[in-house]
Amino acid sequence: MLLSPAGVDALRTALTSAGFTANGIATRLGSTATSGVARNDFRAALRATEDRDPLATLIRVFICEQTEPEAAVAAALAPLPIAEALEAGLVERHGDGLRMGLDLEPYGDDWWVLADVPASARPGRPLHAEHVLGIGGATQTMIGAAVRRPVDTALDLGTGSGVQALHLGTHARRVTATDVSRRALRFAATTAALNGQDWELLRGDMVAPVAGRRFDLVVSNPPFVVGPGTTTHVYRDSGRVGDAIGAELAAAAPALLTEGGTMQYLANWVHVTGEDWGERVAGWFAGTGLDAWVVQREVADPMAYVNLWLTDVGEAADPQRMADWLDWFDAHKVEAIGFGIVSLRRAGHDDPALRVEDLRQRVQAPMGDRIATWFDRQDWLRGRDADGLLDARFRAADGLRLHQEATMGADGWGVDRQVLTMPNGLRWTEEIDPLVLALVGGADGRLPLRDQLALLAVAHDVTVDELAEAAGPIVAHLVERGFVEPVEA
Repeated sequence: MLLSPAGVDALRTALTSAGFTANGIATRLGSTATSGVARNDFRAALRATEDRDPLATLIRVFICEQTEPEAAVAAALAPLPIAEALEAGLVERHGDGLRMGLDLEPYGDDWWVLADVPASARPGRPLHAEHVLGIGGATQTMIGAAVRRPVDTALDLGTGSGVQALHLGTHARRVTATDVSRRALRFAATTAALNGQDWELLRGDMVAPVAGRRFDLVVSNPPFVVGPGTTTHVYRDSGRVGDAIGAELAAAAPALLTEGGTMQYLANWVHVTGEDWGERVAGWFAGTGLDAWVVQREVADPMAYVNLWLTDVGEAADPQRMADWLDWFDAHKVEAIGFGIVSLRRAGHDDPALRVEDLRQRVQAPMGDRIATWFDRQDWLRGRDADGLLDARFRAADGLRLHQEATMGADGWGVDRQVLTMPNGLRWTEEIDPLVLALVGGADGRLPLRDQLALLAVAHDVTVDELAEAAGPIVAHLVERGFVEPVEA
């Protein structure tokens, strides 16, 4: 750990006594100052903390990035000795006072996460090669996407500061976390101890430390950045060429999961000129026997991508590094880079479900609940043959909306296009024809699908068998998307 066990206890006491929690800080600062802090505008927060009591001092040091008198910082951290805080790097000397040496972030209702200070807070200071990342955008994406059902065993691959493991500890009986960086494991151990959790921490590259073991849930925010395989910062660079880390995790998943187990990880993948990116990523899962759902949340062009990651580590001013990276993309015909979430499940099916698709719309949080129900719907669909589907009753999802585009003609308005929209959940949109519209509109849970189709067959002058053959795949798709939901008898 970064601190001694007694030091961790003392720090927790100091933070709790001062009220240095997310709620405590928001209450102290008020809504205006809190909103300003979220935009890195600390003016109102500094005005609200001028009295320098322990909470005010902690806010000024660890939230507003200020240098404060040593006596005030020592009083705010007491009973943690200031000498131990300095030795651990929690604070550091700067000018005639002390400033934060590590990012101590109040998180959730009563958690704290320890990480390195981001590059933006120390302009001109290069990041440590084993820089330990705090709670960034990718971290939050993984937190929101993880399935939160109770499990016995859970694994966090590439734990970093330990924030994913912290969440796993709320619904897993046992948590294991790995990292290739000894430094990161010290941070993770401190985060665990500070929050009263106990994890098994193992050092090694990705799955190597847990070879031969299986888990009910595996999550990973790995070093997924795509490039020539150069490693300068372990939180970002895997040492694999291109997007191979994503394929490697997919290949490792079958041996990592218990029966019914789930694995989820963030990944980048390249869009190669002349290739279908979805087919390329789908190839990662061939032969795994796992259900797989991959959703692409963002796409960036190579220039924007390189700029983002060079800025992230404070290397934006290195033109040669940028040129080398862009040359690699050019040489491999990479026209874009996708970012998304991979969710896998070991369900033991002979015909595993595989979907790779764009999902760039804003979705209703938490996304992990949506992913869990997607797998549930796959199970429901697999459990029914054609006759079983026809015997089922369905009801339309709550709040569905219909958008129509029409053109005025000699006989009045003629509908050109109809789009069904889900206002909640994953907020899918689906262009539909009049027959599908009638099918969804009549899905009120009272009639089996077979009887619904019989009524539609009469109205559209087709045979029931013809309609049933066409409707099967359509209804399965609507169920998978969540537009209609099966009603249990």
